[in-house]
Amino acid sequence: MFSTEDTIVAIATPPGRGGIGVVRLSGASSSAIACALTGRTSFEPRHATLTTICGGDESRIDRTVITFFPAPHSYTGDDVVEISAHGSPVVLRAIVDAAIAKGARLANPGEFTFRAFLNGRIDLVQAEAIGDLVDAVTPLQARVAFDQLDGTLTARLREMDAALLELIAPLEASLDFPDEGYHFVARADAERGIAATLATLEGLLADARRGRMIREGLTVAIVGRPNAGKSSLFNRLAGASRAIVTAIPGTTRDLLTERIDIGGVPFTVVDTAGLRPETHDAIEAEGIARARQAADAADVVLVVVDRSRPLSGEDETLLKETAERERVVVASKSDLTAAWDPSMVSATWHDQRAICRPDPGVIAVSALTDQGIGALREAIVTAAGVEPLRDGAAVANQRHAALLERARDALSRAAAGASQGVPEEFVLSDLHEARACFDEITGARPQDEVLALIFERFCIGK
Repeated sequence: MFSTEDTIVAIATPPGRGGIGVVRLSGASSSAIACALTGRTSFEPRHATLTTICGGDESRIDRTVITFFPAPHSYTGDDVVEISAHGSPVVLRAIVDAAIAKGARLANPGEFTFRAFLNGRIDLVQAEAIGDLVDAVTPLQARVAFDQLDGTLTARLREMDAALLELIAPLEASLDFPDEGYHFVARADAERGIAATLATLEGLLADARRGRMIREGLTVAIVGRPNAGKSSLFNRLAGASRAIVTAIPGTTRDLLTERIDIGGVPFTVVDTAGLRPETHDAIEAEGIARARQAADAADVVLVVVDRSRPLSGEDETLLKETAERERVVVASKSDLTAAWDPSMVSATWHDQRAICRPDPGVIAVSALTDQGIGALREAIVTAAGVEPLRDGAAVANQRHAALLERARDALSRAAAGASQGVPEEFVLSDLHEARACFDEITGARPQDEVLALIFERFCIGK
């Protein structure tokens, strides 16, 4: 996948200008290349050294601070040199070019973290957590990613793996006494042990949906008839005038999106064209079609109904169409004189529901005065089914969740087999399968295609 023999180099700080930029070297020749760039003979480990870096023609590039981290006590587990320079892209690129001229190779995306994984500095769960921590856009995303990096999930997996190993050892020994059944462990004890591990696993999976919501985010589509106040509401939720707002019906023709943080969960809010049954404008018709597609794909639908105008047939139709969806009904323009009572809308949609579901009520809002916006944000979280995250390891990664589900299925089969008195080898097969899933999560049994998929999404320099 990557060559681990080369010394690699890359800019480790984001693109653009800043007070400081960092260039990172990793590999056996890191210290020698740093010495060649500065004219020094050595660097004291873990001490910051102020020195000047020169290019190939001996012209000075920048005055920098260099720190040398010898193996194995570094981020990657190899010799690492970090060069802190002024944060000009021109300067940083010149340092990288000079390092390449002295024998380094430009790093591939994720190659530094990949080396840390290969050298046993981190496991695969922690490697993925590093990428998630870099990509975090909400405090809650950062918290979940840091918990993974801190090893909370890994520790829980190791506990379950150790518990299974304690069951596997006597069951393996029992295979030498085929006529005596569960010779070294009572069947009831085996059942209890498997059930205890299965309960721990179920607890992890119970938080998986919440964890994935935090990591991946959800989509909210704002729908309603023309001039219902959708774009004004979109702007208020986004905190900026992203959508054009006019008194002319059908102003919004295409989809507008904005990423916002509600309760620590990233939501992509989509403003859509006003829905009406007929239009002779081809562009507006396409906008309406896209609005319906966005509503169908959304995790939560905000049905905006203008409170200052009487309920129309279009409003009634939209309420019927979204009756079985995760949605919030928004009574917009609440700062104006009300033309209808929220209980009218509540009765309207309850009559149409085939299945009785919890009713969040109608949220009256005013994009002009900010009235009800806080309540609306809370209602969106409730409609999305976002529950409080329990303390402990959170499963936020789809790969982890899929493997844990496989392990749960294997343990369920093992539990059923033990209770029914099936031969030990069948129970053992399921227990080994569960352990293999745990190993695949942490990278104890990595597959090349999985590693490639994980590390290719990292930025260069990480």
